[in-house]
Order: sequence, then C-alpha cells, then structure tokens
Amino acid sequence: MDLSDGKPDKKRSVLDPFRRAVVRGLAMLLPPLLTILILLWVGITVKNYILEPCESFLLNVVVNWHQDKIFLTKDIPADRIGDGSPDTFKRPFQPTQNGFAVPTEYYAFLRSEEVGGRMPPTAKEIVKNYFERRYFRRQNTIPIFLCLFVLGLYLFGKFLAAGVGRFFWMQIEGIINRLPLVSNVYSSVKQVTDFLFSEREIEYTQVVAIEYPRRGIWTLAMVTGESLLDIRCAANEPVLSVLVPTSPMPFTGFTVTVKKSETLDLNITMDQAFQFIVSCGVVVPPQQIAEALAERDDGLRNVPSLSPPPSE
Repeated sequence: MDLSDGKPDKKRSVLDPFRRAVVRGLAMLLPPLLTILILLWVGITVKNYILEPCESFLLNVVVNWHQDKIFLTKDIPADRIGDGSPDTFKRPFQPTQNGFAVPTEYYAFLRSEEVGGRMPPTAKEIVKNYFERRYFRRQNTIPIFLCLFVLGLYLFGKFLAAGVGRFFWMQIEGIINRLPLVSNVYSSVKQVTDFLFSEREIEYTQVVAIEYPRRGIWTLAMVTGESLLDIRCAANEPVLSVLVPTSPMPFTGFTVTVKKSETLDLNITMDQAFQFIVSCGVVVPPQQIAEALAERDDGLRNVPSLSPPPSE
C-alpha cells in the first residue's frame, strides 16, 4: 500500500468541514447582502436620475419666477443698500459682487446657513441658494416626490387601462421591438417585470405527482382545474388540468391534462411545494422525511432474521 496516496485524502477530509462551513456561511450571508445592494442601487439610481433632475428643474423654474427679487444697484436709492458694515445690514437690500442687489432676508438667511463659508458671488446664485436651502431640503422634497410619483403611476395606469392608452402603448412597444439591441434588452426586462408585477389569476387547489414525461419518472404538478369537457369524454373518466412548474421559477412551466386516477395526492402545502421547486428538490418537507424514515424502520423490522434460532 502506497502511504503517499493516503496523504491528500487525509488533508481533504480535514479541510472538508471548514470548506462546508464557509460555503454554508456564504450561502446564508449572500441573500441579505444582495438584497441590500439591490435596494441601494435602486435608491441611488432614482436619486441620481429622477429625484435630482426634477429638483433642479423645479428650482430653476422658481428662480426664474423670482427674477423680480434681483435689482440693479443703480435703480435703488443708496440709503436702502447696505455697504457691508453691521450698521447698514438692516437696510432692505444687500449688494452682490456683480453689481446687483438682493433682499436682505435672502442674504441674512444664507449667512446664517453658510457657517464659515463664502457667499455666492452673483445675485442669481444667492437667490438659487436661498430657495434650495430653505424650501428644497430633502425632508421636504422626498415626501412631495413620492406623492407625485405615486399619483403619476396611478394616472399612467388609468391611461393604459383605457383603449386609447393601450393602443398608443402598443405602438410605442412596437417601435422599441424593432430597434436593434434595444429590443433584446427591453424584452428581457419586460419578462422579469411581468413576472414580478403582473396579476396572476391562477389558483392552485392541490399538489399532486404525475408520471411525466414517461412512466417511472414522477413530476410535481399543481392542480388548476378539471380541464375541458371534450377531453373528459374522450378519457371516459375524470381528468385534471395541472401546471408542471419548472425549477427554479415555479410560476413558469407548461399545462397538461391527466387522468385523475393517474395522479398521486401529496401531503404537502403549496408553500412547501414552491420551496421544493425553487430549491431544485433540496428542501424536502419535514413530514415527508419523517414518513420516509418511519417506513424504512418498519421495513427493517419486518425483514426476517438470518441468524439461527437460539438453542434451548
């Protein structure tokens, strides 16, 4: 016997528990980490590409609407403009570096906000900073943005529910589907969103096992109804419509009609069936394991003993 051949096996047996523990820890840690990363990515995307552009657009609208708050210093009497000293700061207007004047209220607010900072050089920037820091704070804009976003989704959904809206949306989708490269990305994303957000009207009533695609191979299936009357008449017995789900996506699959007598009722719930499918058969319902172990123990007890009977 070559002792050198047993050395690697010994090392592998020593490292196997460590490797299994690391893989098990990684499997438990990845789902919450990926969930947090996806949520953070969605939040950053919405902030950078939706919230901030909307804030900037509305801020520019407000600033342009308040252009009447900016005055040329030559149009204002000298005794109404401050000269930077504390004695004249209470005058109605304060001068800027580009020859304009703004209301003292704006100037005083920014001076209280800019702790140790420098005042913006132009009058428009002062007005813009004033409205941004006073009215466009995130604690004010985010609730308003969420309300407007939900309202926009509601109105858009109502528009699509109408015949005209559905027609226009189908035309837009037709144009997108004719664009190279864009159509491939759009179709893939649409499949995912349809799976996540579409309203499913399928109601599963029972979990069964059927011999499919051939006898001797058992497949998990969800009963959805009693199928078509013509099929029942041709079979001369009750039939069932079942959805054969595909792993690991239990909401996708294909529908077959089978004889009710050829189905096997399973003692598992819908949630347990989904867990079994999503895990590709790894997660087995506890009662099924217990029943299998009990049947195995009964079988071992019923096996006749091969040892000779004890002598008297």
